[in-house]
Amino acid sequence: MSDIIHLLPDSIANQIAAGEVVQRPASAVKELIENAVDAGATEIRLVIKDAGKTLIQVIDNGCGMSPTDARMCFERHATSKIRTAEDIFTIRTKGFRGEAMASIAAIAQVEMKTRLHDAELGTRIVIEGFELKSQEQVQCSGGTNISVKNLFYNVPARRNFLKSNTVELKHIIDEFERVALAHPNIFFSFQHNGVEIFHLKAANHRQRIIHLFGNNYNEKLVPVEENTSVANIRGFIGKPDSAKKTKGEQFFFVNNRYIRSPYLHHAVMSVYDDLIPESSYPLYTIFIDIDPSRIDVNVHPTKQEIKFEDERIIYTFIQAGVRHALAQYSVTPTLDFNVDNTFANLPSFYKKAEDTVAKHFSFKTIGSKMNDTPKSEKSFFPDLKTVRNDEQQSDFIQQSELDEAPYDGITESAPSFQIHNQYIVAQIKSGFIVIDQQAAHERVLFEKYLYQLQNKKPHTQQQLFPQTLKLSSADAALLSELLSDINNLGFDIQPFGKDAFVIHGVPVEFESGNEQKVVEDLLEQFKEDRSALKLNKHNVIARSMARTNSIKRGQKLDEKGMRHLTDQLFACTTPYVSPFGNLTFTSFSLEELAKQFQKNN
Repeated sequence: MSDIIHLLPDSIANQIAAGEVVQRPASAVKELIENAVDAGATEIRLVIKDAGKTLIQVIDNGCGMSPTDARMCFERHATSKIRTAEDIFTIRTKGFRGEAMASIAAIAQVEMKTRLHDAELGTRIVIEGFELKSQEQVQCSGGTNISVKNLFYNVPARRNFLKSNTVELKHIIDEFERVALAHPNIFFSFQHNGVEIFHLKAANHRQRIIHLFGNNYNEKLVPVEENTSVANIRGFIGKPDSAKKTKGEQFFFVNNRYIRSPYLHHAVMSVYDDLIPESSYPLYTIFIDIDPSRIDVNVHPTKQEIKFEDERIIYTFIQAGVRHALAQYSVTPTLDFNVDNTFANLPSFYKKAEDTVAKHFSFKTIGSKMNDTPKSEKSFFPDLKTVRNDEQQSDFIQQSELDEAPYDGITESAPSFQIHNQYIVAQIKSGFIVIDQQAAHERVLFEKYLYQLQNKKPHTQQQLFPQTLKLSSADAALLSELLSDINNLGFDIQPFGKDAFVIHGVPVEFESGNEQKVVEDLLEQFKEDRSALKLNKHNVIARSMARTNSIKRGQKLDEKGMRHLTDQLFACTTPYVSPFGNLTFTSFSLEELAKQFQKNN
């Protein structure tokens, strides 16, 4: 039998290795910007075309490279950061593995111009698919200018897996924000398709956060500082009332390197437990300064996972630092620090409402008459767990997927009433139903908005005094993407310069004066839905609008309003569940009610 094991050609080996380092355009952006930071740049400019698929260009004024270094940087495992294995445990630079440039060169067309500041001429290198095309001396600015064109041009299967430009641009913005947050002393600019998205002057950490996420964050930030013999904790956290429904503004940095850590994230969230609504997330940008010998950064090629010598003590320090910060700024009660004890008696900002009706009544099928055999839960909902789980729901429930269940009608003479301003109780011929007012209204609005998006028949109320809406660059890009669809719902929103929009009109049913919050909440809900579910854009927008504008639990309704909502619900195509998979109502027969009063029932 002949030998079957052989060495792969360098070109194939490099493409395989590149898959670990460069997974999408954002990966290349991260590596190139971090190289610029390591080169000592004080100015870094990022230029992107077509969300990085056509061009990624990074221009810096760092130290630059000699002709030999310029060529060597494209070789695998070529690095200036370490000499021995022990150096990994003293590393403070972003990179050290010597893989990024080789990986990028293996799957793209790369042109680099670089010059040492004390040299008269620089070096220009063109390399494609890891093959050197040319190297020559040129006149160029001090520092490095590298252009990566047609990423994955020679690996079409990988290119086909890239998402839409909007999604890929969002990933690039995420990577850019992380590096920019870690280095506020560096000037950064970011241009996409000829439009400048970010222009960040050198500043302090607080100013950098505000420049990235918007001026409205100025009043929301609480400084954190906890110095210990093991590590120093510093940074900023958001006040509880600024928490959002979506993740994305939570950052940990270890020695200025962005990391992911669910364990440390829990340390922060545990302090906010009673201060923010469930499934909300506070802003935090926390820097951990620690001796490099106490951590291991060589865990993953992206270097976003690290190991601590003692992760539990870091958890404790972060938790204490966040609690101390909130207490000092009169945001949360504390017993651990030197704060006025009267503050400890203040109630929490938020109390989770007790689900009284759901707690005392079990699920019953809809429309069951006294002498009928009730349908099983399984037969009524083919997969109830899937319906109720936002993370797994692939689309809203279609009427054809549900068994026929006759609804025997609200008794006209009997009044409806509310329980705890959350549930509507209405009498039907066979007993009574209990309606979750928020879930029901979400279903009503969802079907209404979906119809408007599909048929483009909005009804707009023009504003007497148009409002200007200023957003973060990421949210502005998202709103621009959704603008035509949102306007089809009855809004009249137009762009107004960089990251700004003017609200000229709103849907007729909207109350005046709340327009800006509605749009901001819509964007947050859209981001939450899009990240959790595989829905088409219209469904996500309709869901988001329904959640944002629905009647909320705790809102008092008069009898006319309760009756109107009930009628609207049962006029829906799918009245049984909300667009988020929650039951809108449940029914109870007179027989079931009578059993509650029978002895030994």
